[in-house]
Amino acid sequence: MRLRQFGFIAALMAAASIAGSGVRPQGPDVPARPVGAAEVVSLDGLGNAEFGATEEDLTRRGVLRTDEDACGPTLAGHGTVSPIFVDDRLVLLWLDDPMSTPEGITVGTPVDAVHDAYPSVVELDAPQEMQRFDGLLARDGDRAYLFLHDGSTVRKIIAGYADWARRLFDEGYGPC
Repeated sequence: MRLRQFGFIAALMAAASIAGSGVRPQGPDVPARPVGAAEVVSLDGLGNAEFGATEEDLTRRGVLRTDEDACGPTLAGHGTVSPIFVDDRLVLLWLDDPMSTPEGITVGTPVDAVHDAYPSVVELDAPQEMQRFDGLLARDGDRAYLFLHDGSTVRKIIAGYADWARRLFDEGYGPC
C-alpha cells in the first residue's frame, strides 16, 4: 500500500470515528443552536473552509483546530463537521446533524426527498458482506454530495470533490 493511500484511509477512519462518536462537542467555539437549526454546506465548502484550501492556510486563519482530543483536526466552531485532507488539501467534509445542503437535505431526511432534490442522483450499493450504508451520489461537475442512508433516511452526508467522495464509498470507512 502506498503512503498516499495509507494517509487517505487513515483520514477516513479518523473522520468516521469523529462523526460517529455520539457526543455533541461543547465549548466556547461551538455555538449553541436551536433544535432543527441547520448550517448550510455548499459544494464550495463551509464558510471560510473552502475545498482545495491547505491545512496550513486553514490553521493560520484559525479555521482548523488540532488541539482537540479527537482523531484528527476539527473546524473551529463546527463540532459536527470533520475535514478530510489529501496531500495537504481539504477534499471532503464529513457532516452530521445539524448541517444541511442548500436544498435542505440533512441527517434524518427521507431518501425520497434526496431523489426529489437531486434528480440525477446515482445509487451506490454497499457490498453485501459489509456492515455499511448504501449511498446516493449527487454530482455537480467535480464536486458532489454523498448521502449515506439506511434505505429510508439519510444517516451521514459527505460533501466535496466527487472523485474523493466516490473513493470513500468504494474503499470504505471505519472508526480510528
